[in-house]
Formats: sequence, C-alpha cells, structure tokens
Amino acid sequence: MPDQPDAKRALNLSTPSARKVGYAELHCKTNFSFLEGASHADELVSRAGELGYHALAITDRNSLAGVVRAHAAAKQVGVKLLIGAEIVPIDAPPLTLLATDRQAYGRLARLITRGRRNAEKGDCRITLDDIAEHSAGLLAGALVDPTCYREVFGDRCYLVTELHHVDDQTTLAHAIQLAKRTRVPLVAAGGVHFHAPSRRPLADILTAIRVGRPVAECGELLFPNAERYLKTAEQLAELFPIDAIRRSVDIADRCTFNLDELRYDYPEELAPRGQTPLEYLTRLTWDGARGRYPAGIPEKIRQLLEHELNLIAALHYEAYFLTVWDLVRFARSRNILCQGRGSAANSAVCFCLGVTSVDPDRLDVLFERFISKERGEAPDIDVDFEHERREEVIQYVYEKYGRERAGMTAEVITYRPRSAIRDVGKALGLSLEQVDVLAKMLDHHHADKIEQRCQMTGFDSHSPLGRQLLAFVAELVGFPRHLGQHVGGLVVTNGPLCELVPIENASMPGRTVIEWDKDDLDELGILKVDCLSLGMLTAIHKSFDLVRQHHGRDLTLANIPEGDRETYAMICRADTTGVFQIESRAQMSMLPRLRPQCFYDLVIEVAIVRPGPIQGNMVHPYLRRRSEQEPVIYPNEAIRAVLHKTLGVPLFQEQAMRLAVVAAGFTPGEADQLRRAMAAWRRPGVIDAFKIKLINGMLGNGLTTEFAEQVFQQIRGFGEYGFPESHAASFALLAYVSAWLKCHYPAEFCAALINSQPMGFYAPAQLIRDAEQHGIQILPIDVNHSRRDCTLENGALRLGLRMLSGLGETVARIVEQWQPYRTLDDFALRTRLSRANLTKLAHADAFGSLQLDRRQSLWQALSRCKESRPLLDHLDDAEPQTLLPTMSPQEQVLKDYQTAGLSLKGHPIAFYRLKLQSLGVVPAGSLGQLKSGRQVRVAGLVLLRQRPSTAKGITFVTLEDETGQANLIIRMDVWEKFYQVARTASAFIAHGRLQHQDQVIHVLVSKLENMVVAVRPQSRDFR
Repeated sequence: MPDQPDAKRALNLSTPSARKVGYAELHCKTNFSFLEGASHADELVSRAGELGYHALAITDRNSLAGVVRAHAAAKQVGVKLLIGAEIVPIDAPPLTLLATDRQAYGRLARLITRGRRNAEKGDCRITLDDIAEHSAGLLAGALVDPTCYREVFGDRCYLVTELHHVDDQTTLAHAIQLAKRTRVPLVAAGGVHFHAPSRRPLADILTAIRVGRPVAECGELLFPNAERYLKTAEQLAELFPIDAIRRSVDIADRCTFNLDELRYDYPEELAPRGQTPLEYLTRLTWDGARGRYPAGIPEKIRQLLEHELNLIAALHYEAYFLTVWDLVRFARSRNILCQGRGSAANSAVCFCLGVTSVDPDRLDVLFERFISKERGEAPDIDVDFEHERREEVIQYVYEKYGRERAGMTAEVITYRPRSAIRDVGKALGLSLEQVDVLAKMLDHHHADKIEQRCQMTGFDSHSPLGRQLLAFVAELVGFPRHLGQHVGGLVVTNGPLCELVPIENASMPGRTVIEWDKDDLDELGILKVDCLSLGMLTAIHKSFDLVRQHHGRDLTLANIPEGDRETYAMICRADTTGVFQIESRAQMSMLPRLRPQCFYDLVIEVAIVRPGPIQGNMVHPYLRRRSEQEPVIYPNEAIRAVLHKTLGVPLFQEQAMRLAVVAAGFTPGEADQLRRAMAAWRRPGVIDAFKIKLINGMLGNGLTTEFAEQVFQQIRGFGEYGFPESHAASFALLAYVSAWLKCHYPAEFCAALINSQPMGFYAPAQLIRDAEQHGIQILPIDVNHSRRDCTLENGALRLGLRMLSGLGETVARIVEQWQPYRTLDDFALRTRLSRANLTKLAHADAFGSLQLDRRQSLWQALSRCKESRPLLDHLDDAEPQTLLPTMSPQEQVLKDYQTAGLSLKGHPIAFYRLKLQSLGVVPAGSLGQLKSGRQVRVAGLVLLRQRPSTAKGITFVTLEDETGQANLIIRMDVWEKFYQVARTASAFIAHGRLQHQDQVIHVLVSKLENMVVAVRPQSRDFR
C-alpha cells in the first residue's frame, strides 16, 4: 500500500551516519572464489581501507585459498582482516563462517578439507552434520534461513541481509520478520563480488565462463545490477537499519584471530627413541663427515660444521634437516639418483649427510643466505630426483606422515593472454574457430600487442565487440583460473596440516594438495621441502646402467674422473648438445669465449648466462678480465677475499651479500634482506632504505661513491634473477658428469637421453643427428630388433619403439616380448595387436627385417589383420602377392618424420636444395667458410624459438637443413614485420648478415620467408 511505512520506520530505527557507528563487511569474495569474485584481494582490502571500514571478512566459496594475499595487503593498509569462508552444504542453505580464534580457524580448515577430500578436484561436498561437528568457536552468518543453524551455533548465529536495490523494502521486511521468528539477530552485509561498480561487466564474463555459456544466454544467472561492491558509509546508512550495521562491528570484534598466529611445527619422529632431533642430526653429521674424509676432517670443514650446527640449533631447524636427509636416504635405498642444491644443500652439514655430492671445501658458500638469526622466515631447500621415479618419493612422504600431515604445495594457475582470449571470446559469443585463430596468434606470456595480433587475423578490434574483447582480456590476464599443484613443493607438519590450511584432492591420482602456493607459505613462514624432478638425473642413471651393461664399469656421481682434458676440450668447442645446463644457444655462444678448464669455471659458466649478471652489467667485465684485456683491481683486501674467484666481478648472490657485509657493515641477515629487497624493486620505497644504508656504509669505510653506486647497481641487477653459487655448483656437477658421458660414451649417453624423454633442450631428431656427426651408427626401428627403449648393438644405437608417435608402452612391451618374428602373419598372430597398431608399425617402416617395405607391410597389415576372425587364425590366406610401386625417397623421408619425428634416410630440406640454390640459399654447413659480414640466405626446419627475458625483445631461432644448423638472431622490429611467418611457419628462408665471433656463427636477420610458399608447388607435404 502507498502509505505503508518502510521496514526501518516500522522498527523505529534512527539512521545516523554509519561512519560514526562503523561497519565491517562480513561477506566478501575475492577472485579466489574462482570465476566468481571479480577483484583481487589487495584491491578489496585497499578499498575497504579507503572507506574506513572497521573490518573486512574474506569469505571465498568453500575455500581459504585467497586469505594469505588479503592478509599481506591488510598489514600494509592497516585494515582488520577477518578470516572465513562461504560454505555451501549439499543438504542445507549456504552460510558464512568466521574464525574467532586459532582453534576455530583450525576447525574451519579441517571442515573445508573434509568437503574437498570427499569430492573430485574443484568440487566440495559438505553436509550439515559436518558443519555441526566443526562448529565450535565459529561465527555463522545464515544467508537464507537460519533455522537449521540456530541450535548448532546458539548466540554465534546471525541472519545476514544483503540489499542490492532490487525490491529492497520487501527483502528487508522479510529478513526482519525471519529474524524475529527464529530469534536470530539481523546483520548487514554486502555479498561483495568486486571492489568497485566498474568490475560488474567482468563479473558477467566470469559467470559466463563458469557456466559455459555466452553472456547473452546467461539470463538470471547474471547480477541484475552493479551493486555488489564495497559501499560508502552513507550508502550503507540509506540501505540498512543502524542496528544491523552496528552488529557487523560487534561480530568483527568477536573475531580476534590473525594469520600471523599460525606456527609451523616440524615433524620430530625421525629421531630414534632416547635422542633429541638435534642430537641425532649432530651424530649423523659427524659420522658422515668421517665417511666423507677418511684421511681426517679438514679444519675448514670442522669449523663449518660447528658453525652450521650451532645456527641450526639456535633456530630449531634440526627437524627440517632430518626431514630432507630422510627423503634422500629413502631415494638412495631405492636406487633413485638424487642431488640436493641450494645454500643449505651445499653446506658442510648437507654434504656430510649425503644430501649433495658437492664438496664445500671447493666452494665458499654463505650459509646465512639460507638461514640466519635475523630472518623470520622458514628455510627452503631443493632436492632433485630422477623425473621418472620422483613419484615414489612423494608417495613415501604420504605413507610416512599420512594425508592429514602432508600435502603438495598449490600453484595458482592464472590467466595468460591465450587462455584469456579463448575464455573471453567464447563468453562474448565468438565461434570456436574464431577463438582458436585469435589464440594461436598470441605469445604464451606477453600481453602486449594483443590488438595488433588480433588484427593480423582479420578481426576488427575497433568494432564494439572487438573493444569489449580487448578490454576484458586486459582485465582478466593475471586473474586466478584454478589451483594446480606445484612442481614438487611438499609441506609436512608435526600436527595436523589440515588445521593449518585446507587440503584437497589433486587431479593426479594419489596426490593431495594444500590451498596455498609457495608465496603464501613464504608470507607465513611455513616450511616447504621441494622434491623436484630432473630429467638429466634420469638420463645419467640410464647412462650408468648402459655403461655397466656394455663395458662392465660401475659409475656414480662421485667417481667420475675429475679434470678430464678431453671433456673440457669438447666443452670449449661448444660441442654440448644434450649436456645439462650448457646446451642452450646462449650457453653455446659463451663457451668458446669463457673456455672452461676446471670445475669452478663450469660453476661460473652455469651462473653467468643468467638475467642477473646480464642486467647488472657483469658479463663483459668478467670476460675482459679473464682474457687479460683489463686489470683486476680491488679497493681493499676484504673485498679481494670476496671477489678474487670471479676476478673482482660479483657473479653470485652470495658474493653480493658478502660485499654488503664487508664493504658496508651489514650483518649476514641484513645482507639477505637486501637481496630480497632487490627482488621486490617494483614496491616503491623498499629498495631506497637499503640503498642509503649500503652506500653510506661503503662511504664510511673509505670506499668511493662510484664504487658504492656500482655495487648497488650490480646487486639490483640480480634481483630475483641472480644465481646462487651453491645452485650453480650443483648444476655444474651434473653438467660435468653429462659432458664426460657424452665425451667418452656418446652412444650410451644419446640412448639414455632419448630413453628419458620428455626432457632437455633438444628433440630426439637433433640428438640422433648429433650422434651421427660423432661417428655413431644409428640403426632403424624394427619389430625384430627394437625394444621399447633405444639399445646398443655392437656399438651402434638401435632406435626404440618408444619413438613412434601414438604407440603406447604396453604395445611396445608386447612386441619385444615375442621377438623374433618370421613373417607379418606370425607377428600379427602372436602379438594380437589391433589393426590400428599394425598399421602404425607399417607406416613407420618397422617390418624391414621381414623383407617388407612400407607399402608391402601396410598392404599385408590391412589385408591379413585377423582381429575380428578368431576362428580363422590358423588358416593361410590364398591371395597372391601384390606388386606395389615403391615410395620415392622424398615420400619415405616425409613418412619417417610423420611417424617418428626423424629419418635415417635423409633430410626433408635436401629434396629442395636445387630450388633453394636457385633462390640464393646457402647450406647451413657452409656458413663457417663464408666471410663474416656478407649478406646470406639460409633455409631449414625451425627447431626452436627462444626469447629470453634479458634479450631486449630479440628472438633466437635455430634452423636445420641436411648439412647442419644455422643460428638466427631476429630483432624485435624484424620479428614484428614478419610476425605471422616468424610465429607459425615450420620452415624459414632467412635473409641477413653473417656474423662470426669467437667461433660462434649466426645470421642477423633482416627478412623472413615461409619456405613452404617459396618452394611451391613441391612443398605441399610441409603444410
């Protein structure tokens, strides 16, 4: 009725300014309510601070995944943060739950864990009984009807009312009546999904993505307006009764929990009964030291052990070191090759524990880079395991500690340009074909020039639809899409991990994952042990096995001969295809210039081709000093002690930290804080305080302003990209071992690399080509001789069935089980393979030992396959032999590439050599004979495209023809000019200027052509 008073007047409630009363937003979703919230946590927290909110609750749906980011932002802004979640049970109305204290938080995390573990990844199945079981200490905000929650929560239950200018008076009147009837207090909330109204359109896009429909078809699934944002005090006062607003503050005041209260407890059961973890670690360490140094422990090592053990004891990290030791012990008990790395891994303690094989007596590792009394954060260590067997180690952790005490670290999968344009395009109604064309035109990571890339496909970016697409993609890039799992981070606790952070099922069977990623763990100081997989360890292990099998020699990481001259000569020639860490284009270019002669040179080689030294302008000074083109001068003896091994240039993070200590008076902990501040240079003000302290400290020690500025710029250049000496040493060891194997056992090493795929920098085709160039005979795939893996036959390398595309391991095992075969019929009868698998083998020319070529074997496979004729298995077919035309050499090579990715019969480019020669194209193998500076044209298959972050937009491309490889340097302007060819063509013709420098040959490209187009009509097979 027109004269009916509104709900607020009916209650005789005054409406003074809500700003005087205060307001706490109790129902707010971040974008970690995946595809629901349309704002980042820091945007919401910052806006709440601007509005003067008393508190802000983060209540993502069935999740605590976003609370750590909100926590970090709230500490910066000074907003009180409430930790909670919106819980959607399967048998009751939804509600919000807020943690009042640490115990209540633990129950909330355990409740979410139960729901997540009871469902497939991405889903959650919580019941009302589950909520009741975990309700103690939690505040409940019923979002629909509080009836079923009143008895569970008592005076901790509230009825939440949310008004969004959609029939608000009716909504409020109903809420008031419901509150009276159920005797549950009414509280105001916003049901917030974004920090500002401008994000409403993006919220619509997210809804469309979530439900899998275009926005135009989402109807009532979309918000009716843009009201689900953080409102001002005046706006709130116009909407809600003042008591409902005031009650939000009362509720917030009942919540005293802060994420800083979380404390990580290390597992302690590894120590035997009667010994403390520290006593056990100390005993293991000294026992290991006596084993490492049977002739007596060197005084340097003795002092290092005492120092490190004292620091470990002071910071109570002994259980952490025991945990890592236990993982390595287990792996070695299962003959799994592993190697620790990092400042702690290359410490004296870890060397004596067997975590690493790098002797600290050969290094000058700064242990305080890893842990120090000044740092209030958890240690971190990496252990690399064979990539094919790491899962055994992970499952050992689950079995030892249980699912409630161990979990993989999460990885937040965020939108990148390609995924954003796919999802936004479909949400806006573009066809799947349009979306696919647009996405394929974009780079994987870089969000710049999206508009230009779209226009290249013919898409009108200036149309209303085009402008919408680009705007939404720009907003969506960086948004979390879902939670994945970290490559190897494991969190293990003494108490229930599920009361520290929720645990959910991973998509991979047998894995469970926590909801926080490594940055979240760092923020809260929670331990993570990185159990990483490394393909080169698998390859090295398989190389050792082949050497033992064929030469009777037992090799280990520890007994590979040091200082082998032939190995270092091979490295100096950049003959390092397949060698760990020094096989990339950039490393191969550096090797002839640096010319490593010893292990420490390899440590430098591994570290110097990194963004940190490059950005800090350290590479060229080091090379000039190494070649004695400029003198090495040290300001004083203390700095000489830090930098003498790298000729006065700080190449490692540890050196940068030591410089801060000896030159500017920093403590070791302050020096590490400086390094971390350099990594956070995007945060204004963080660096400046350290810069002033660093420079003033150096000036106070009598150093020049020029030197102080230079040191600061070098440390700044490292940032997060600097490489620690300890990591470089671990990698250098594997680089040397793999190089030694390649040098002395090239066939075994090549076979092991291929048998360890996928891994490494080069595809099997390049590895086999390199082996051929080193005089190794390569034998083709054959059903009578090939096993699943590549094998050795009298020094020759026999290709394995694993190389055939689409032929699974099970089929390969069946084939090798029944060897030898007399005829194709015999093969088909004994293996009982499907028609599809028989034809795959025929297409791959794998029946050569049966005197059948491709077409003959394919014909017989199709005509004699008896998978559907079990009663006729023992009958001979009477069909006479059919004579088929043989395939041309070009057809044979192309078919080889289609089935195995390579050919032993020839190279595809060879069949176009005459045509290419008529176009002025020179073979790659002849570039070394041509004069540097001349204009050339080269052509070949595109093996790889690289654009390092430090290359200033330059892309490095490697082409391959029948004579070798050509290395291209493509500047940004050329890349953009020929973008479509550069990004999509499988074979180039590159025009440019030839450059020779320090035995490195490359072509500086000025023009690109698609070779398919240039050599038509012969090139249809390349399409």
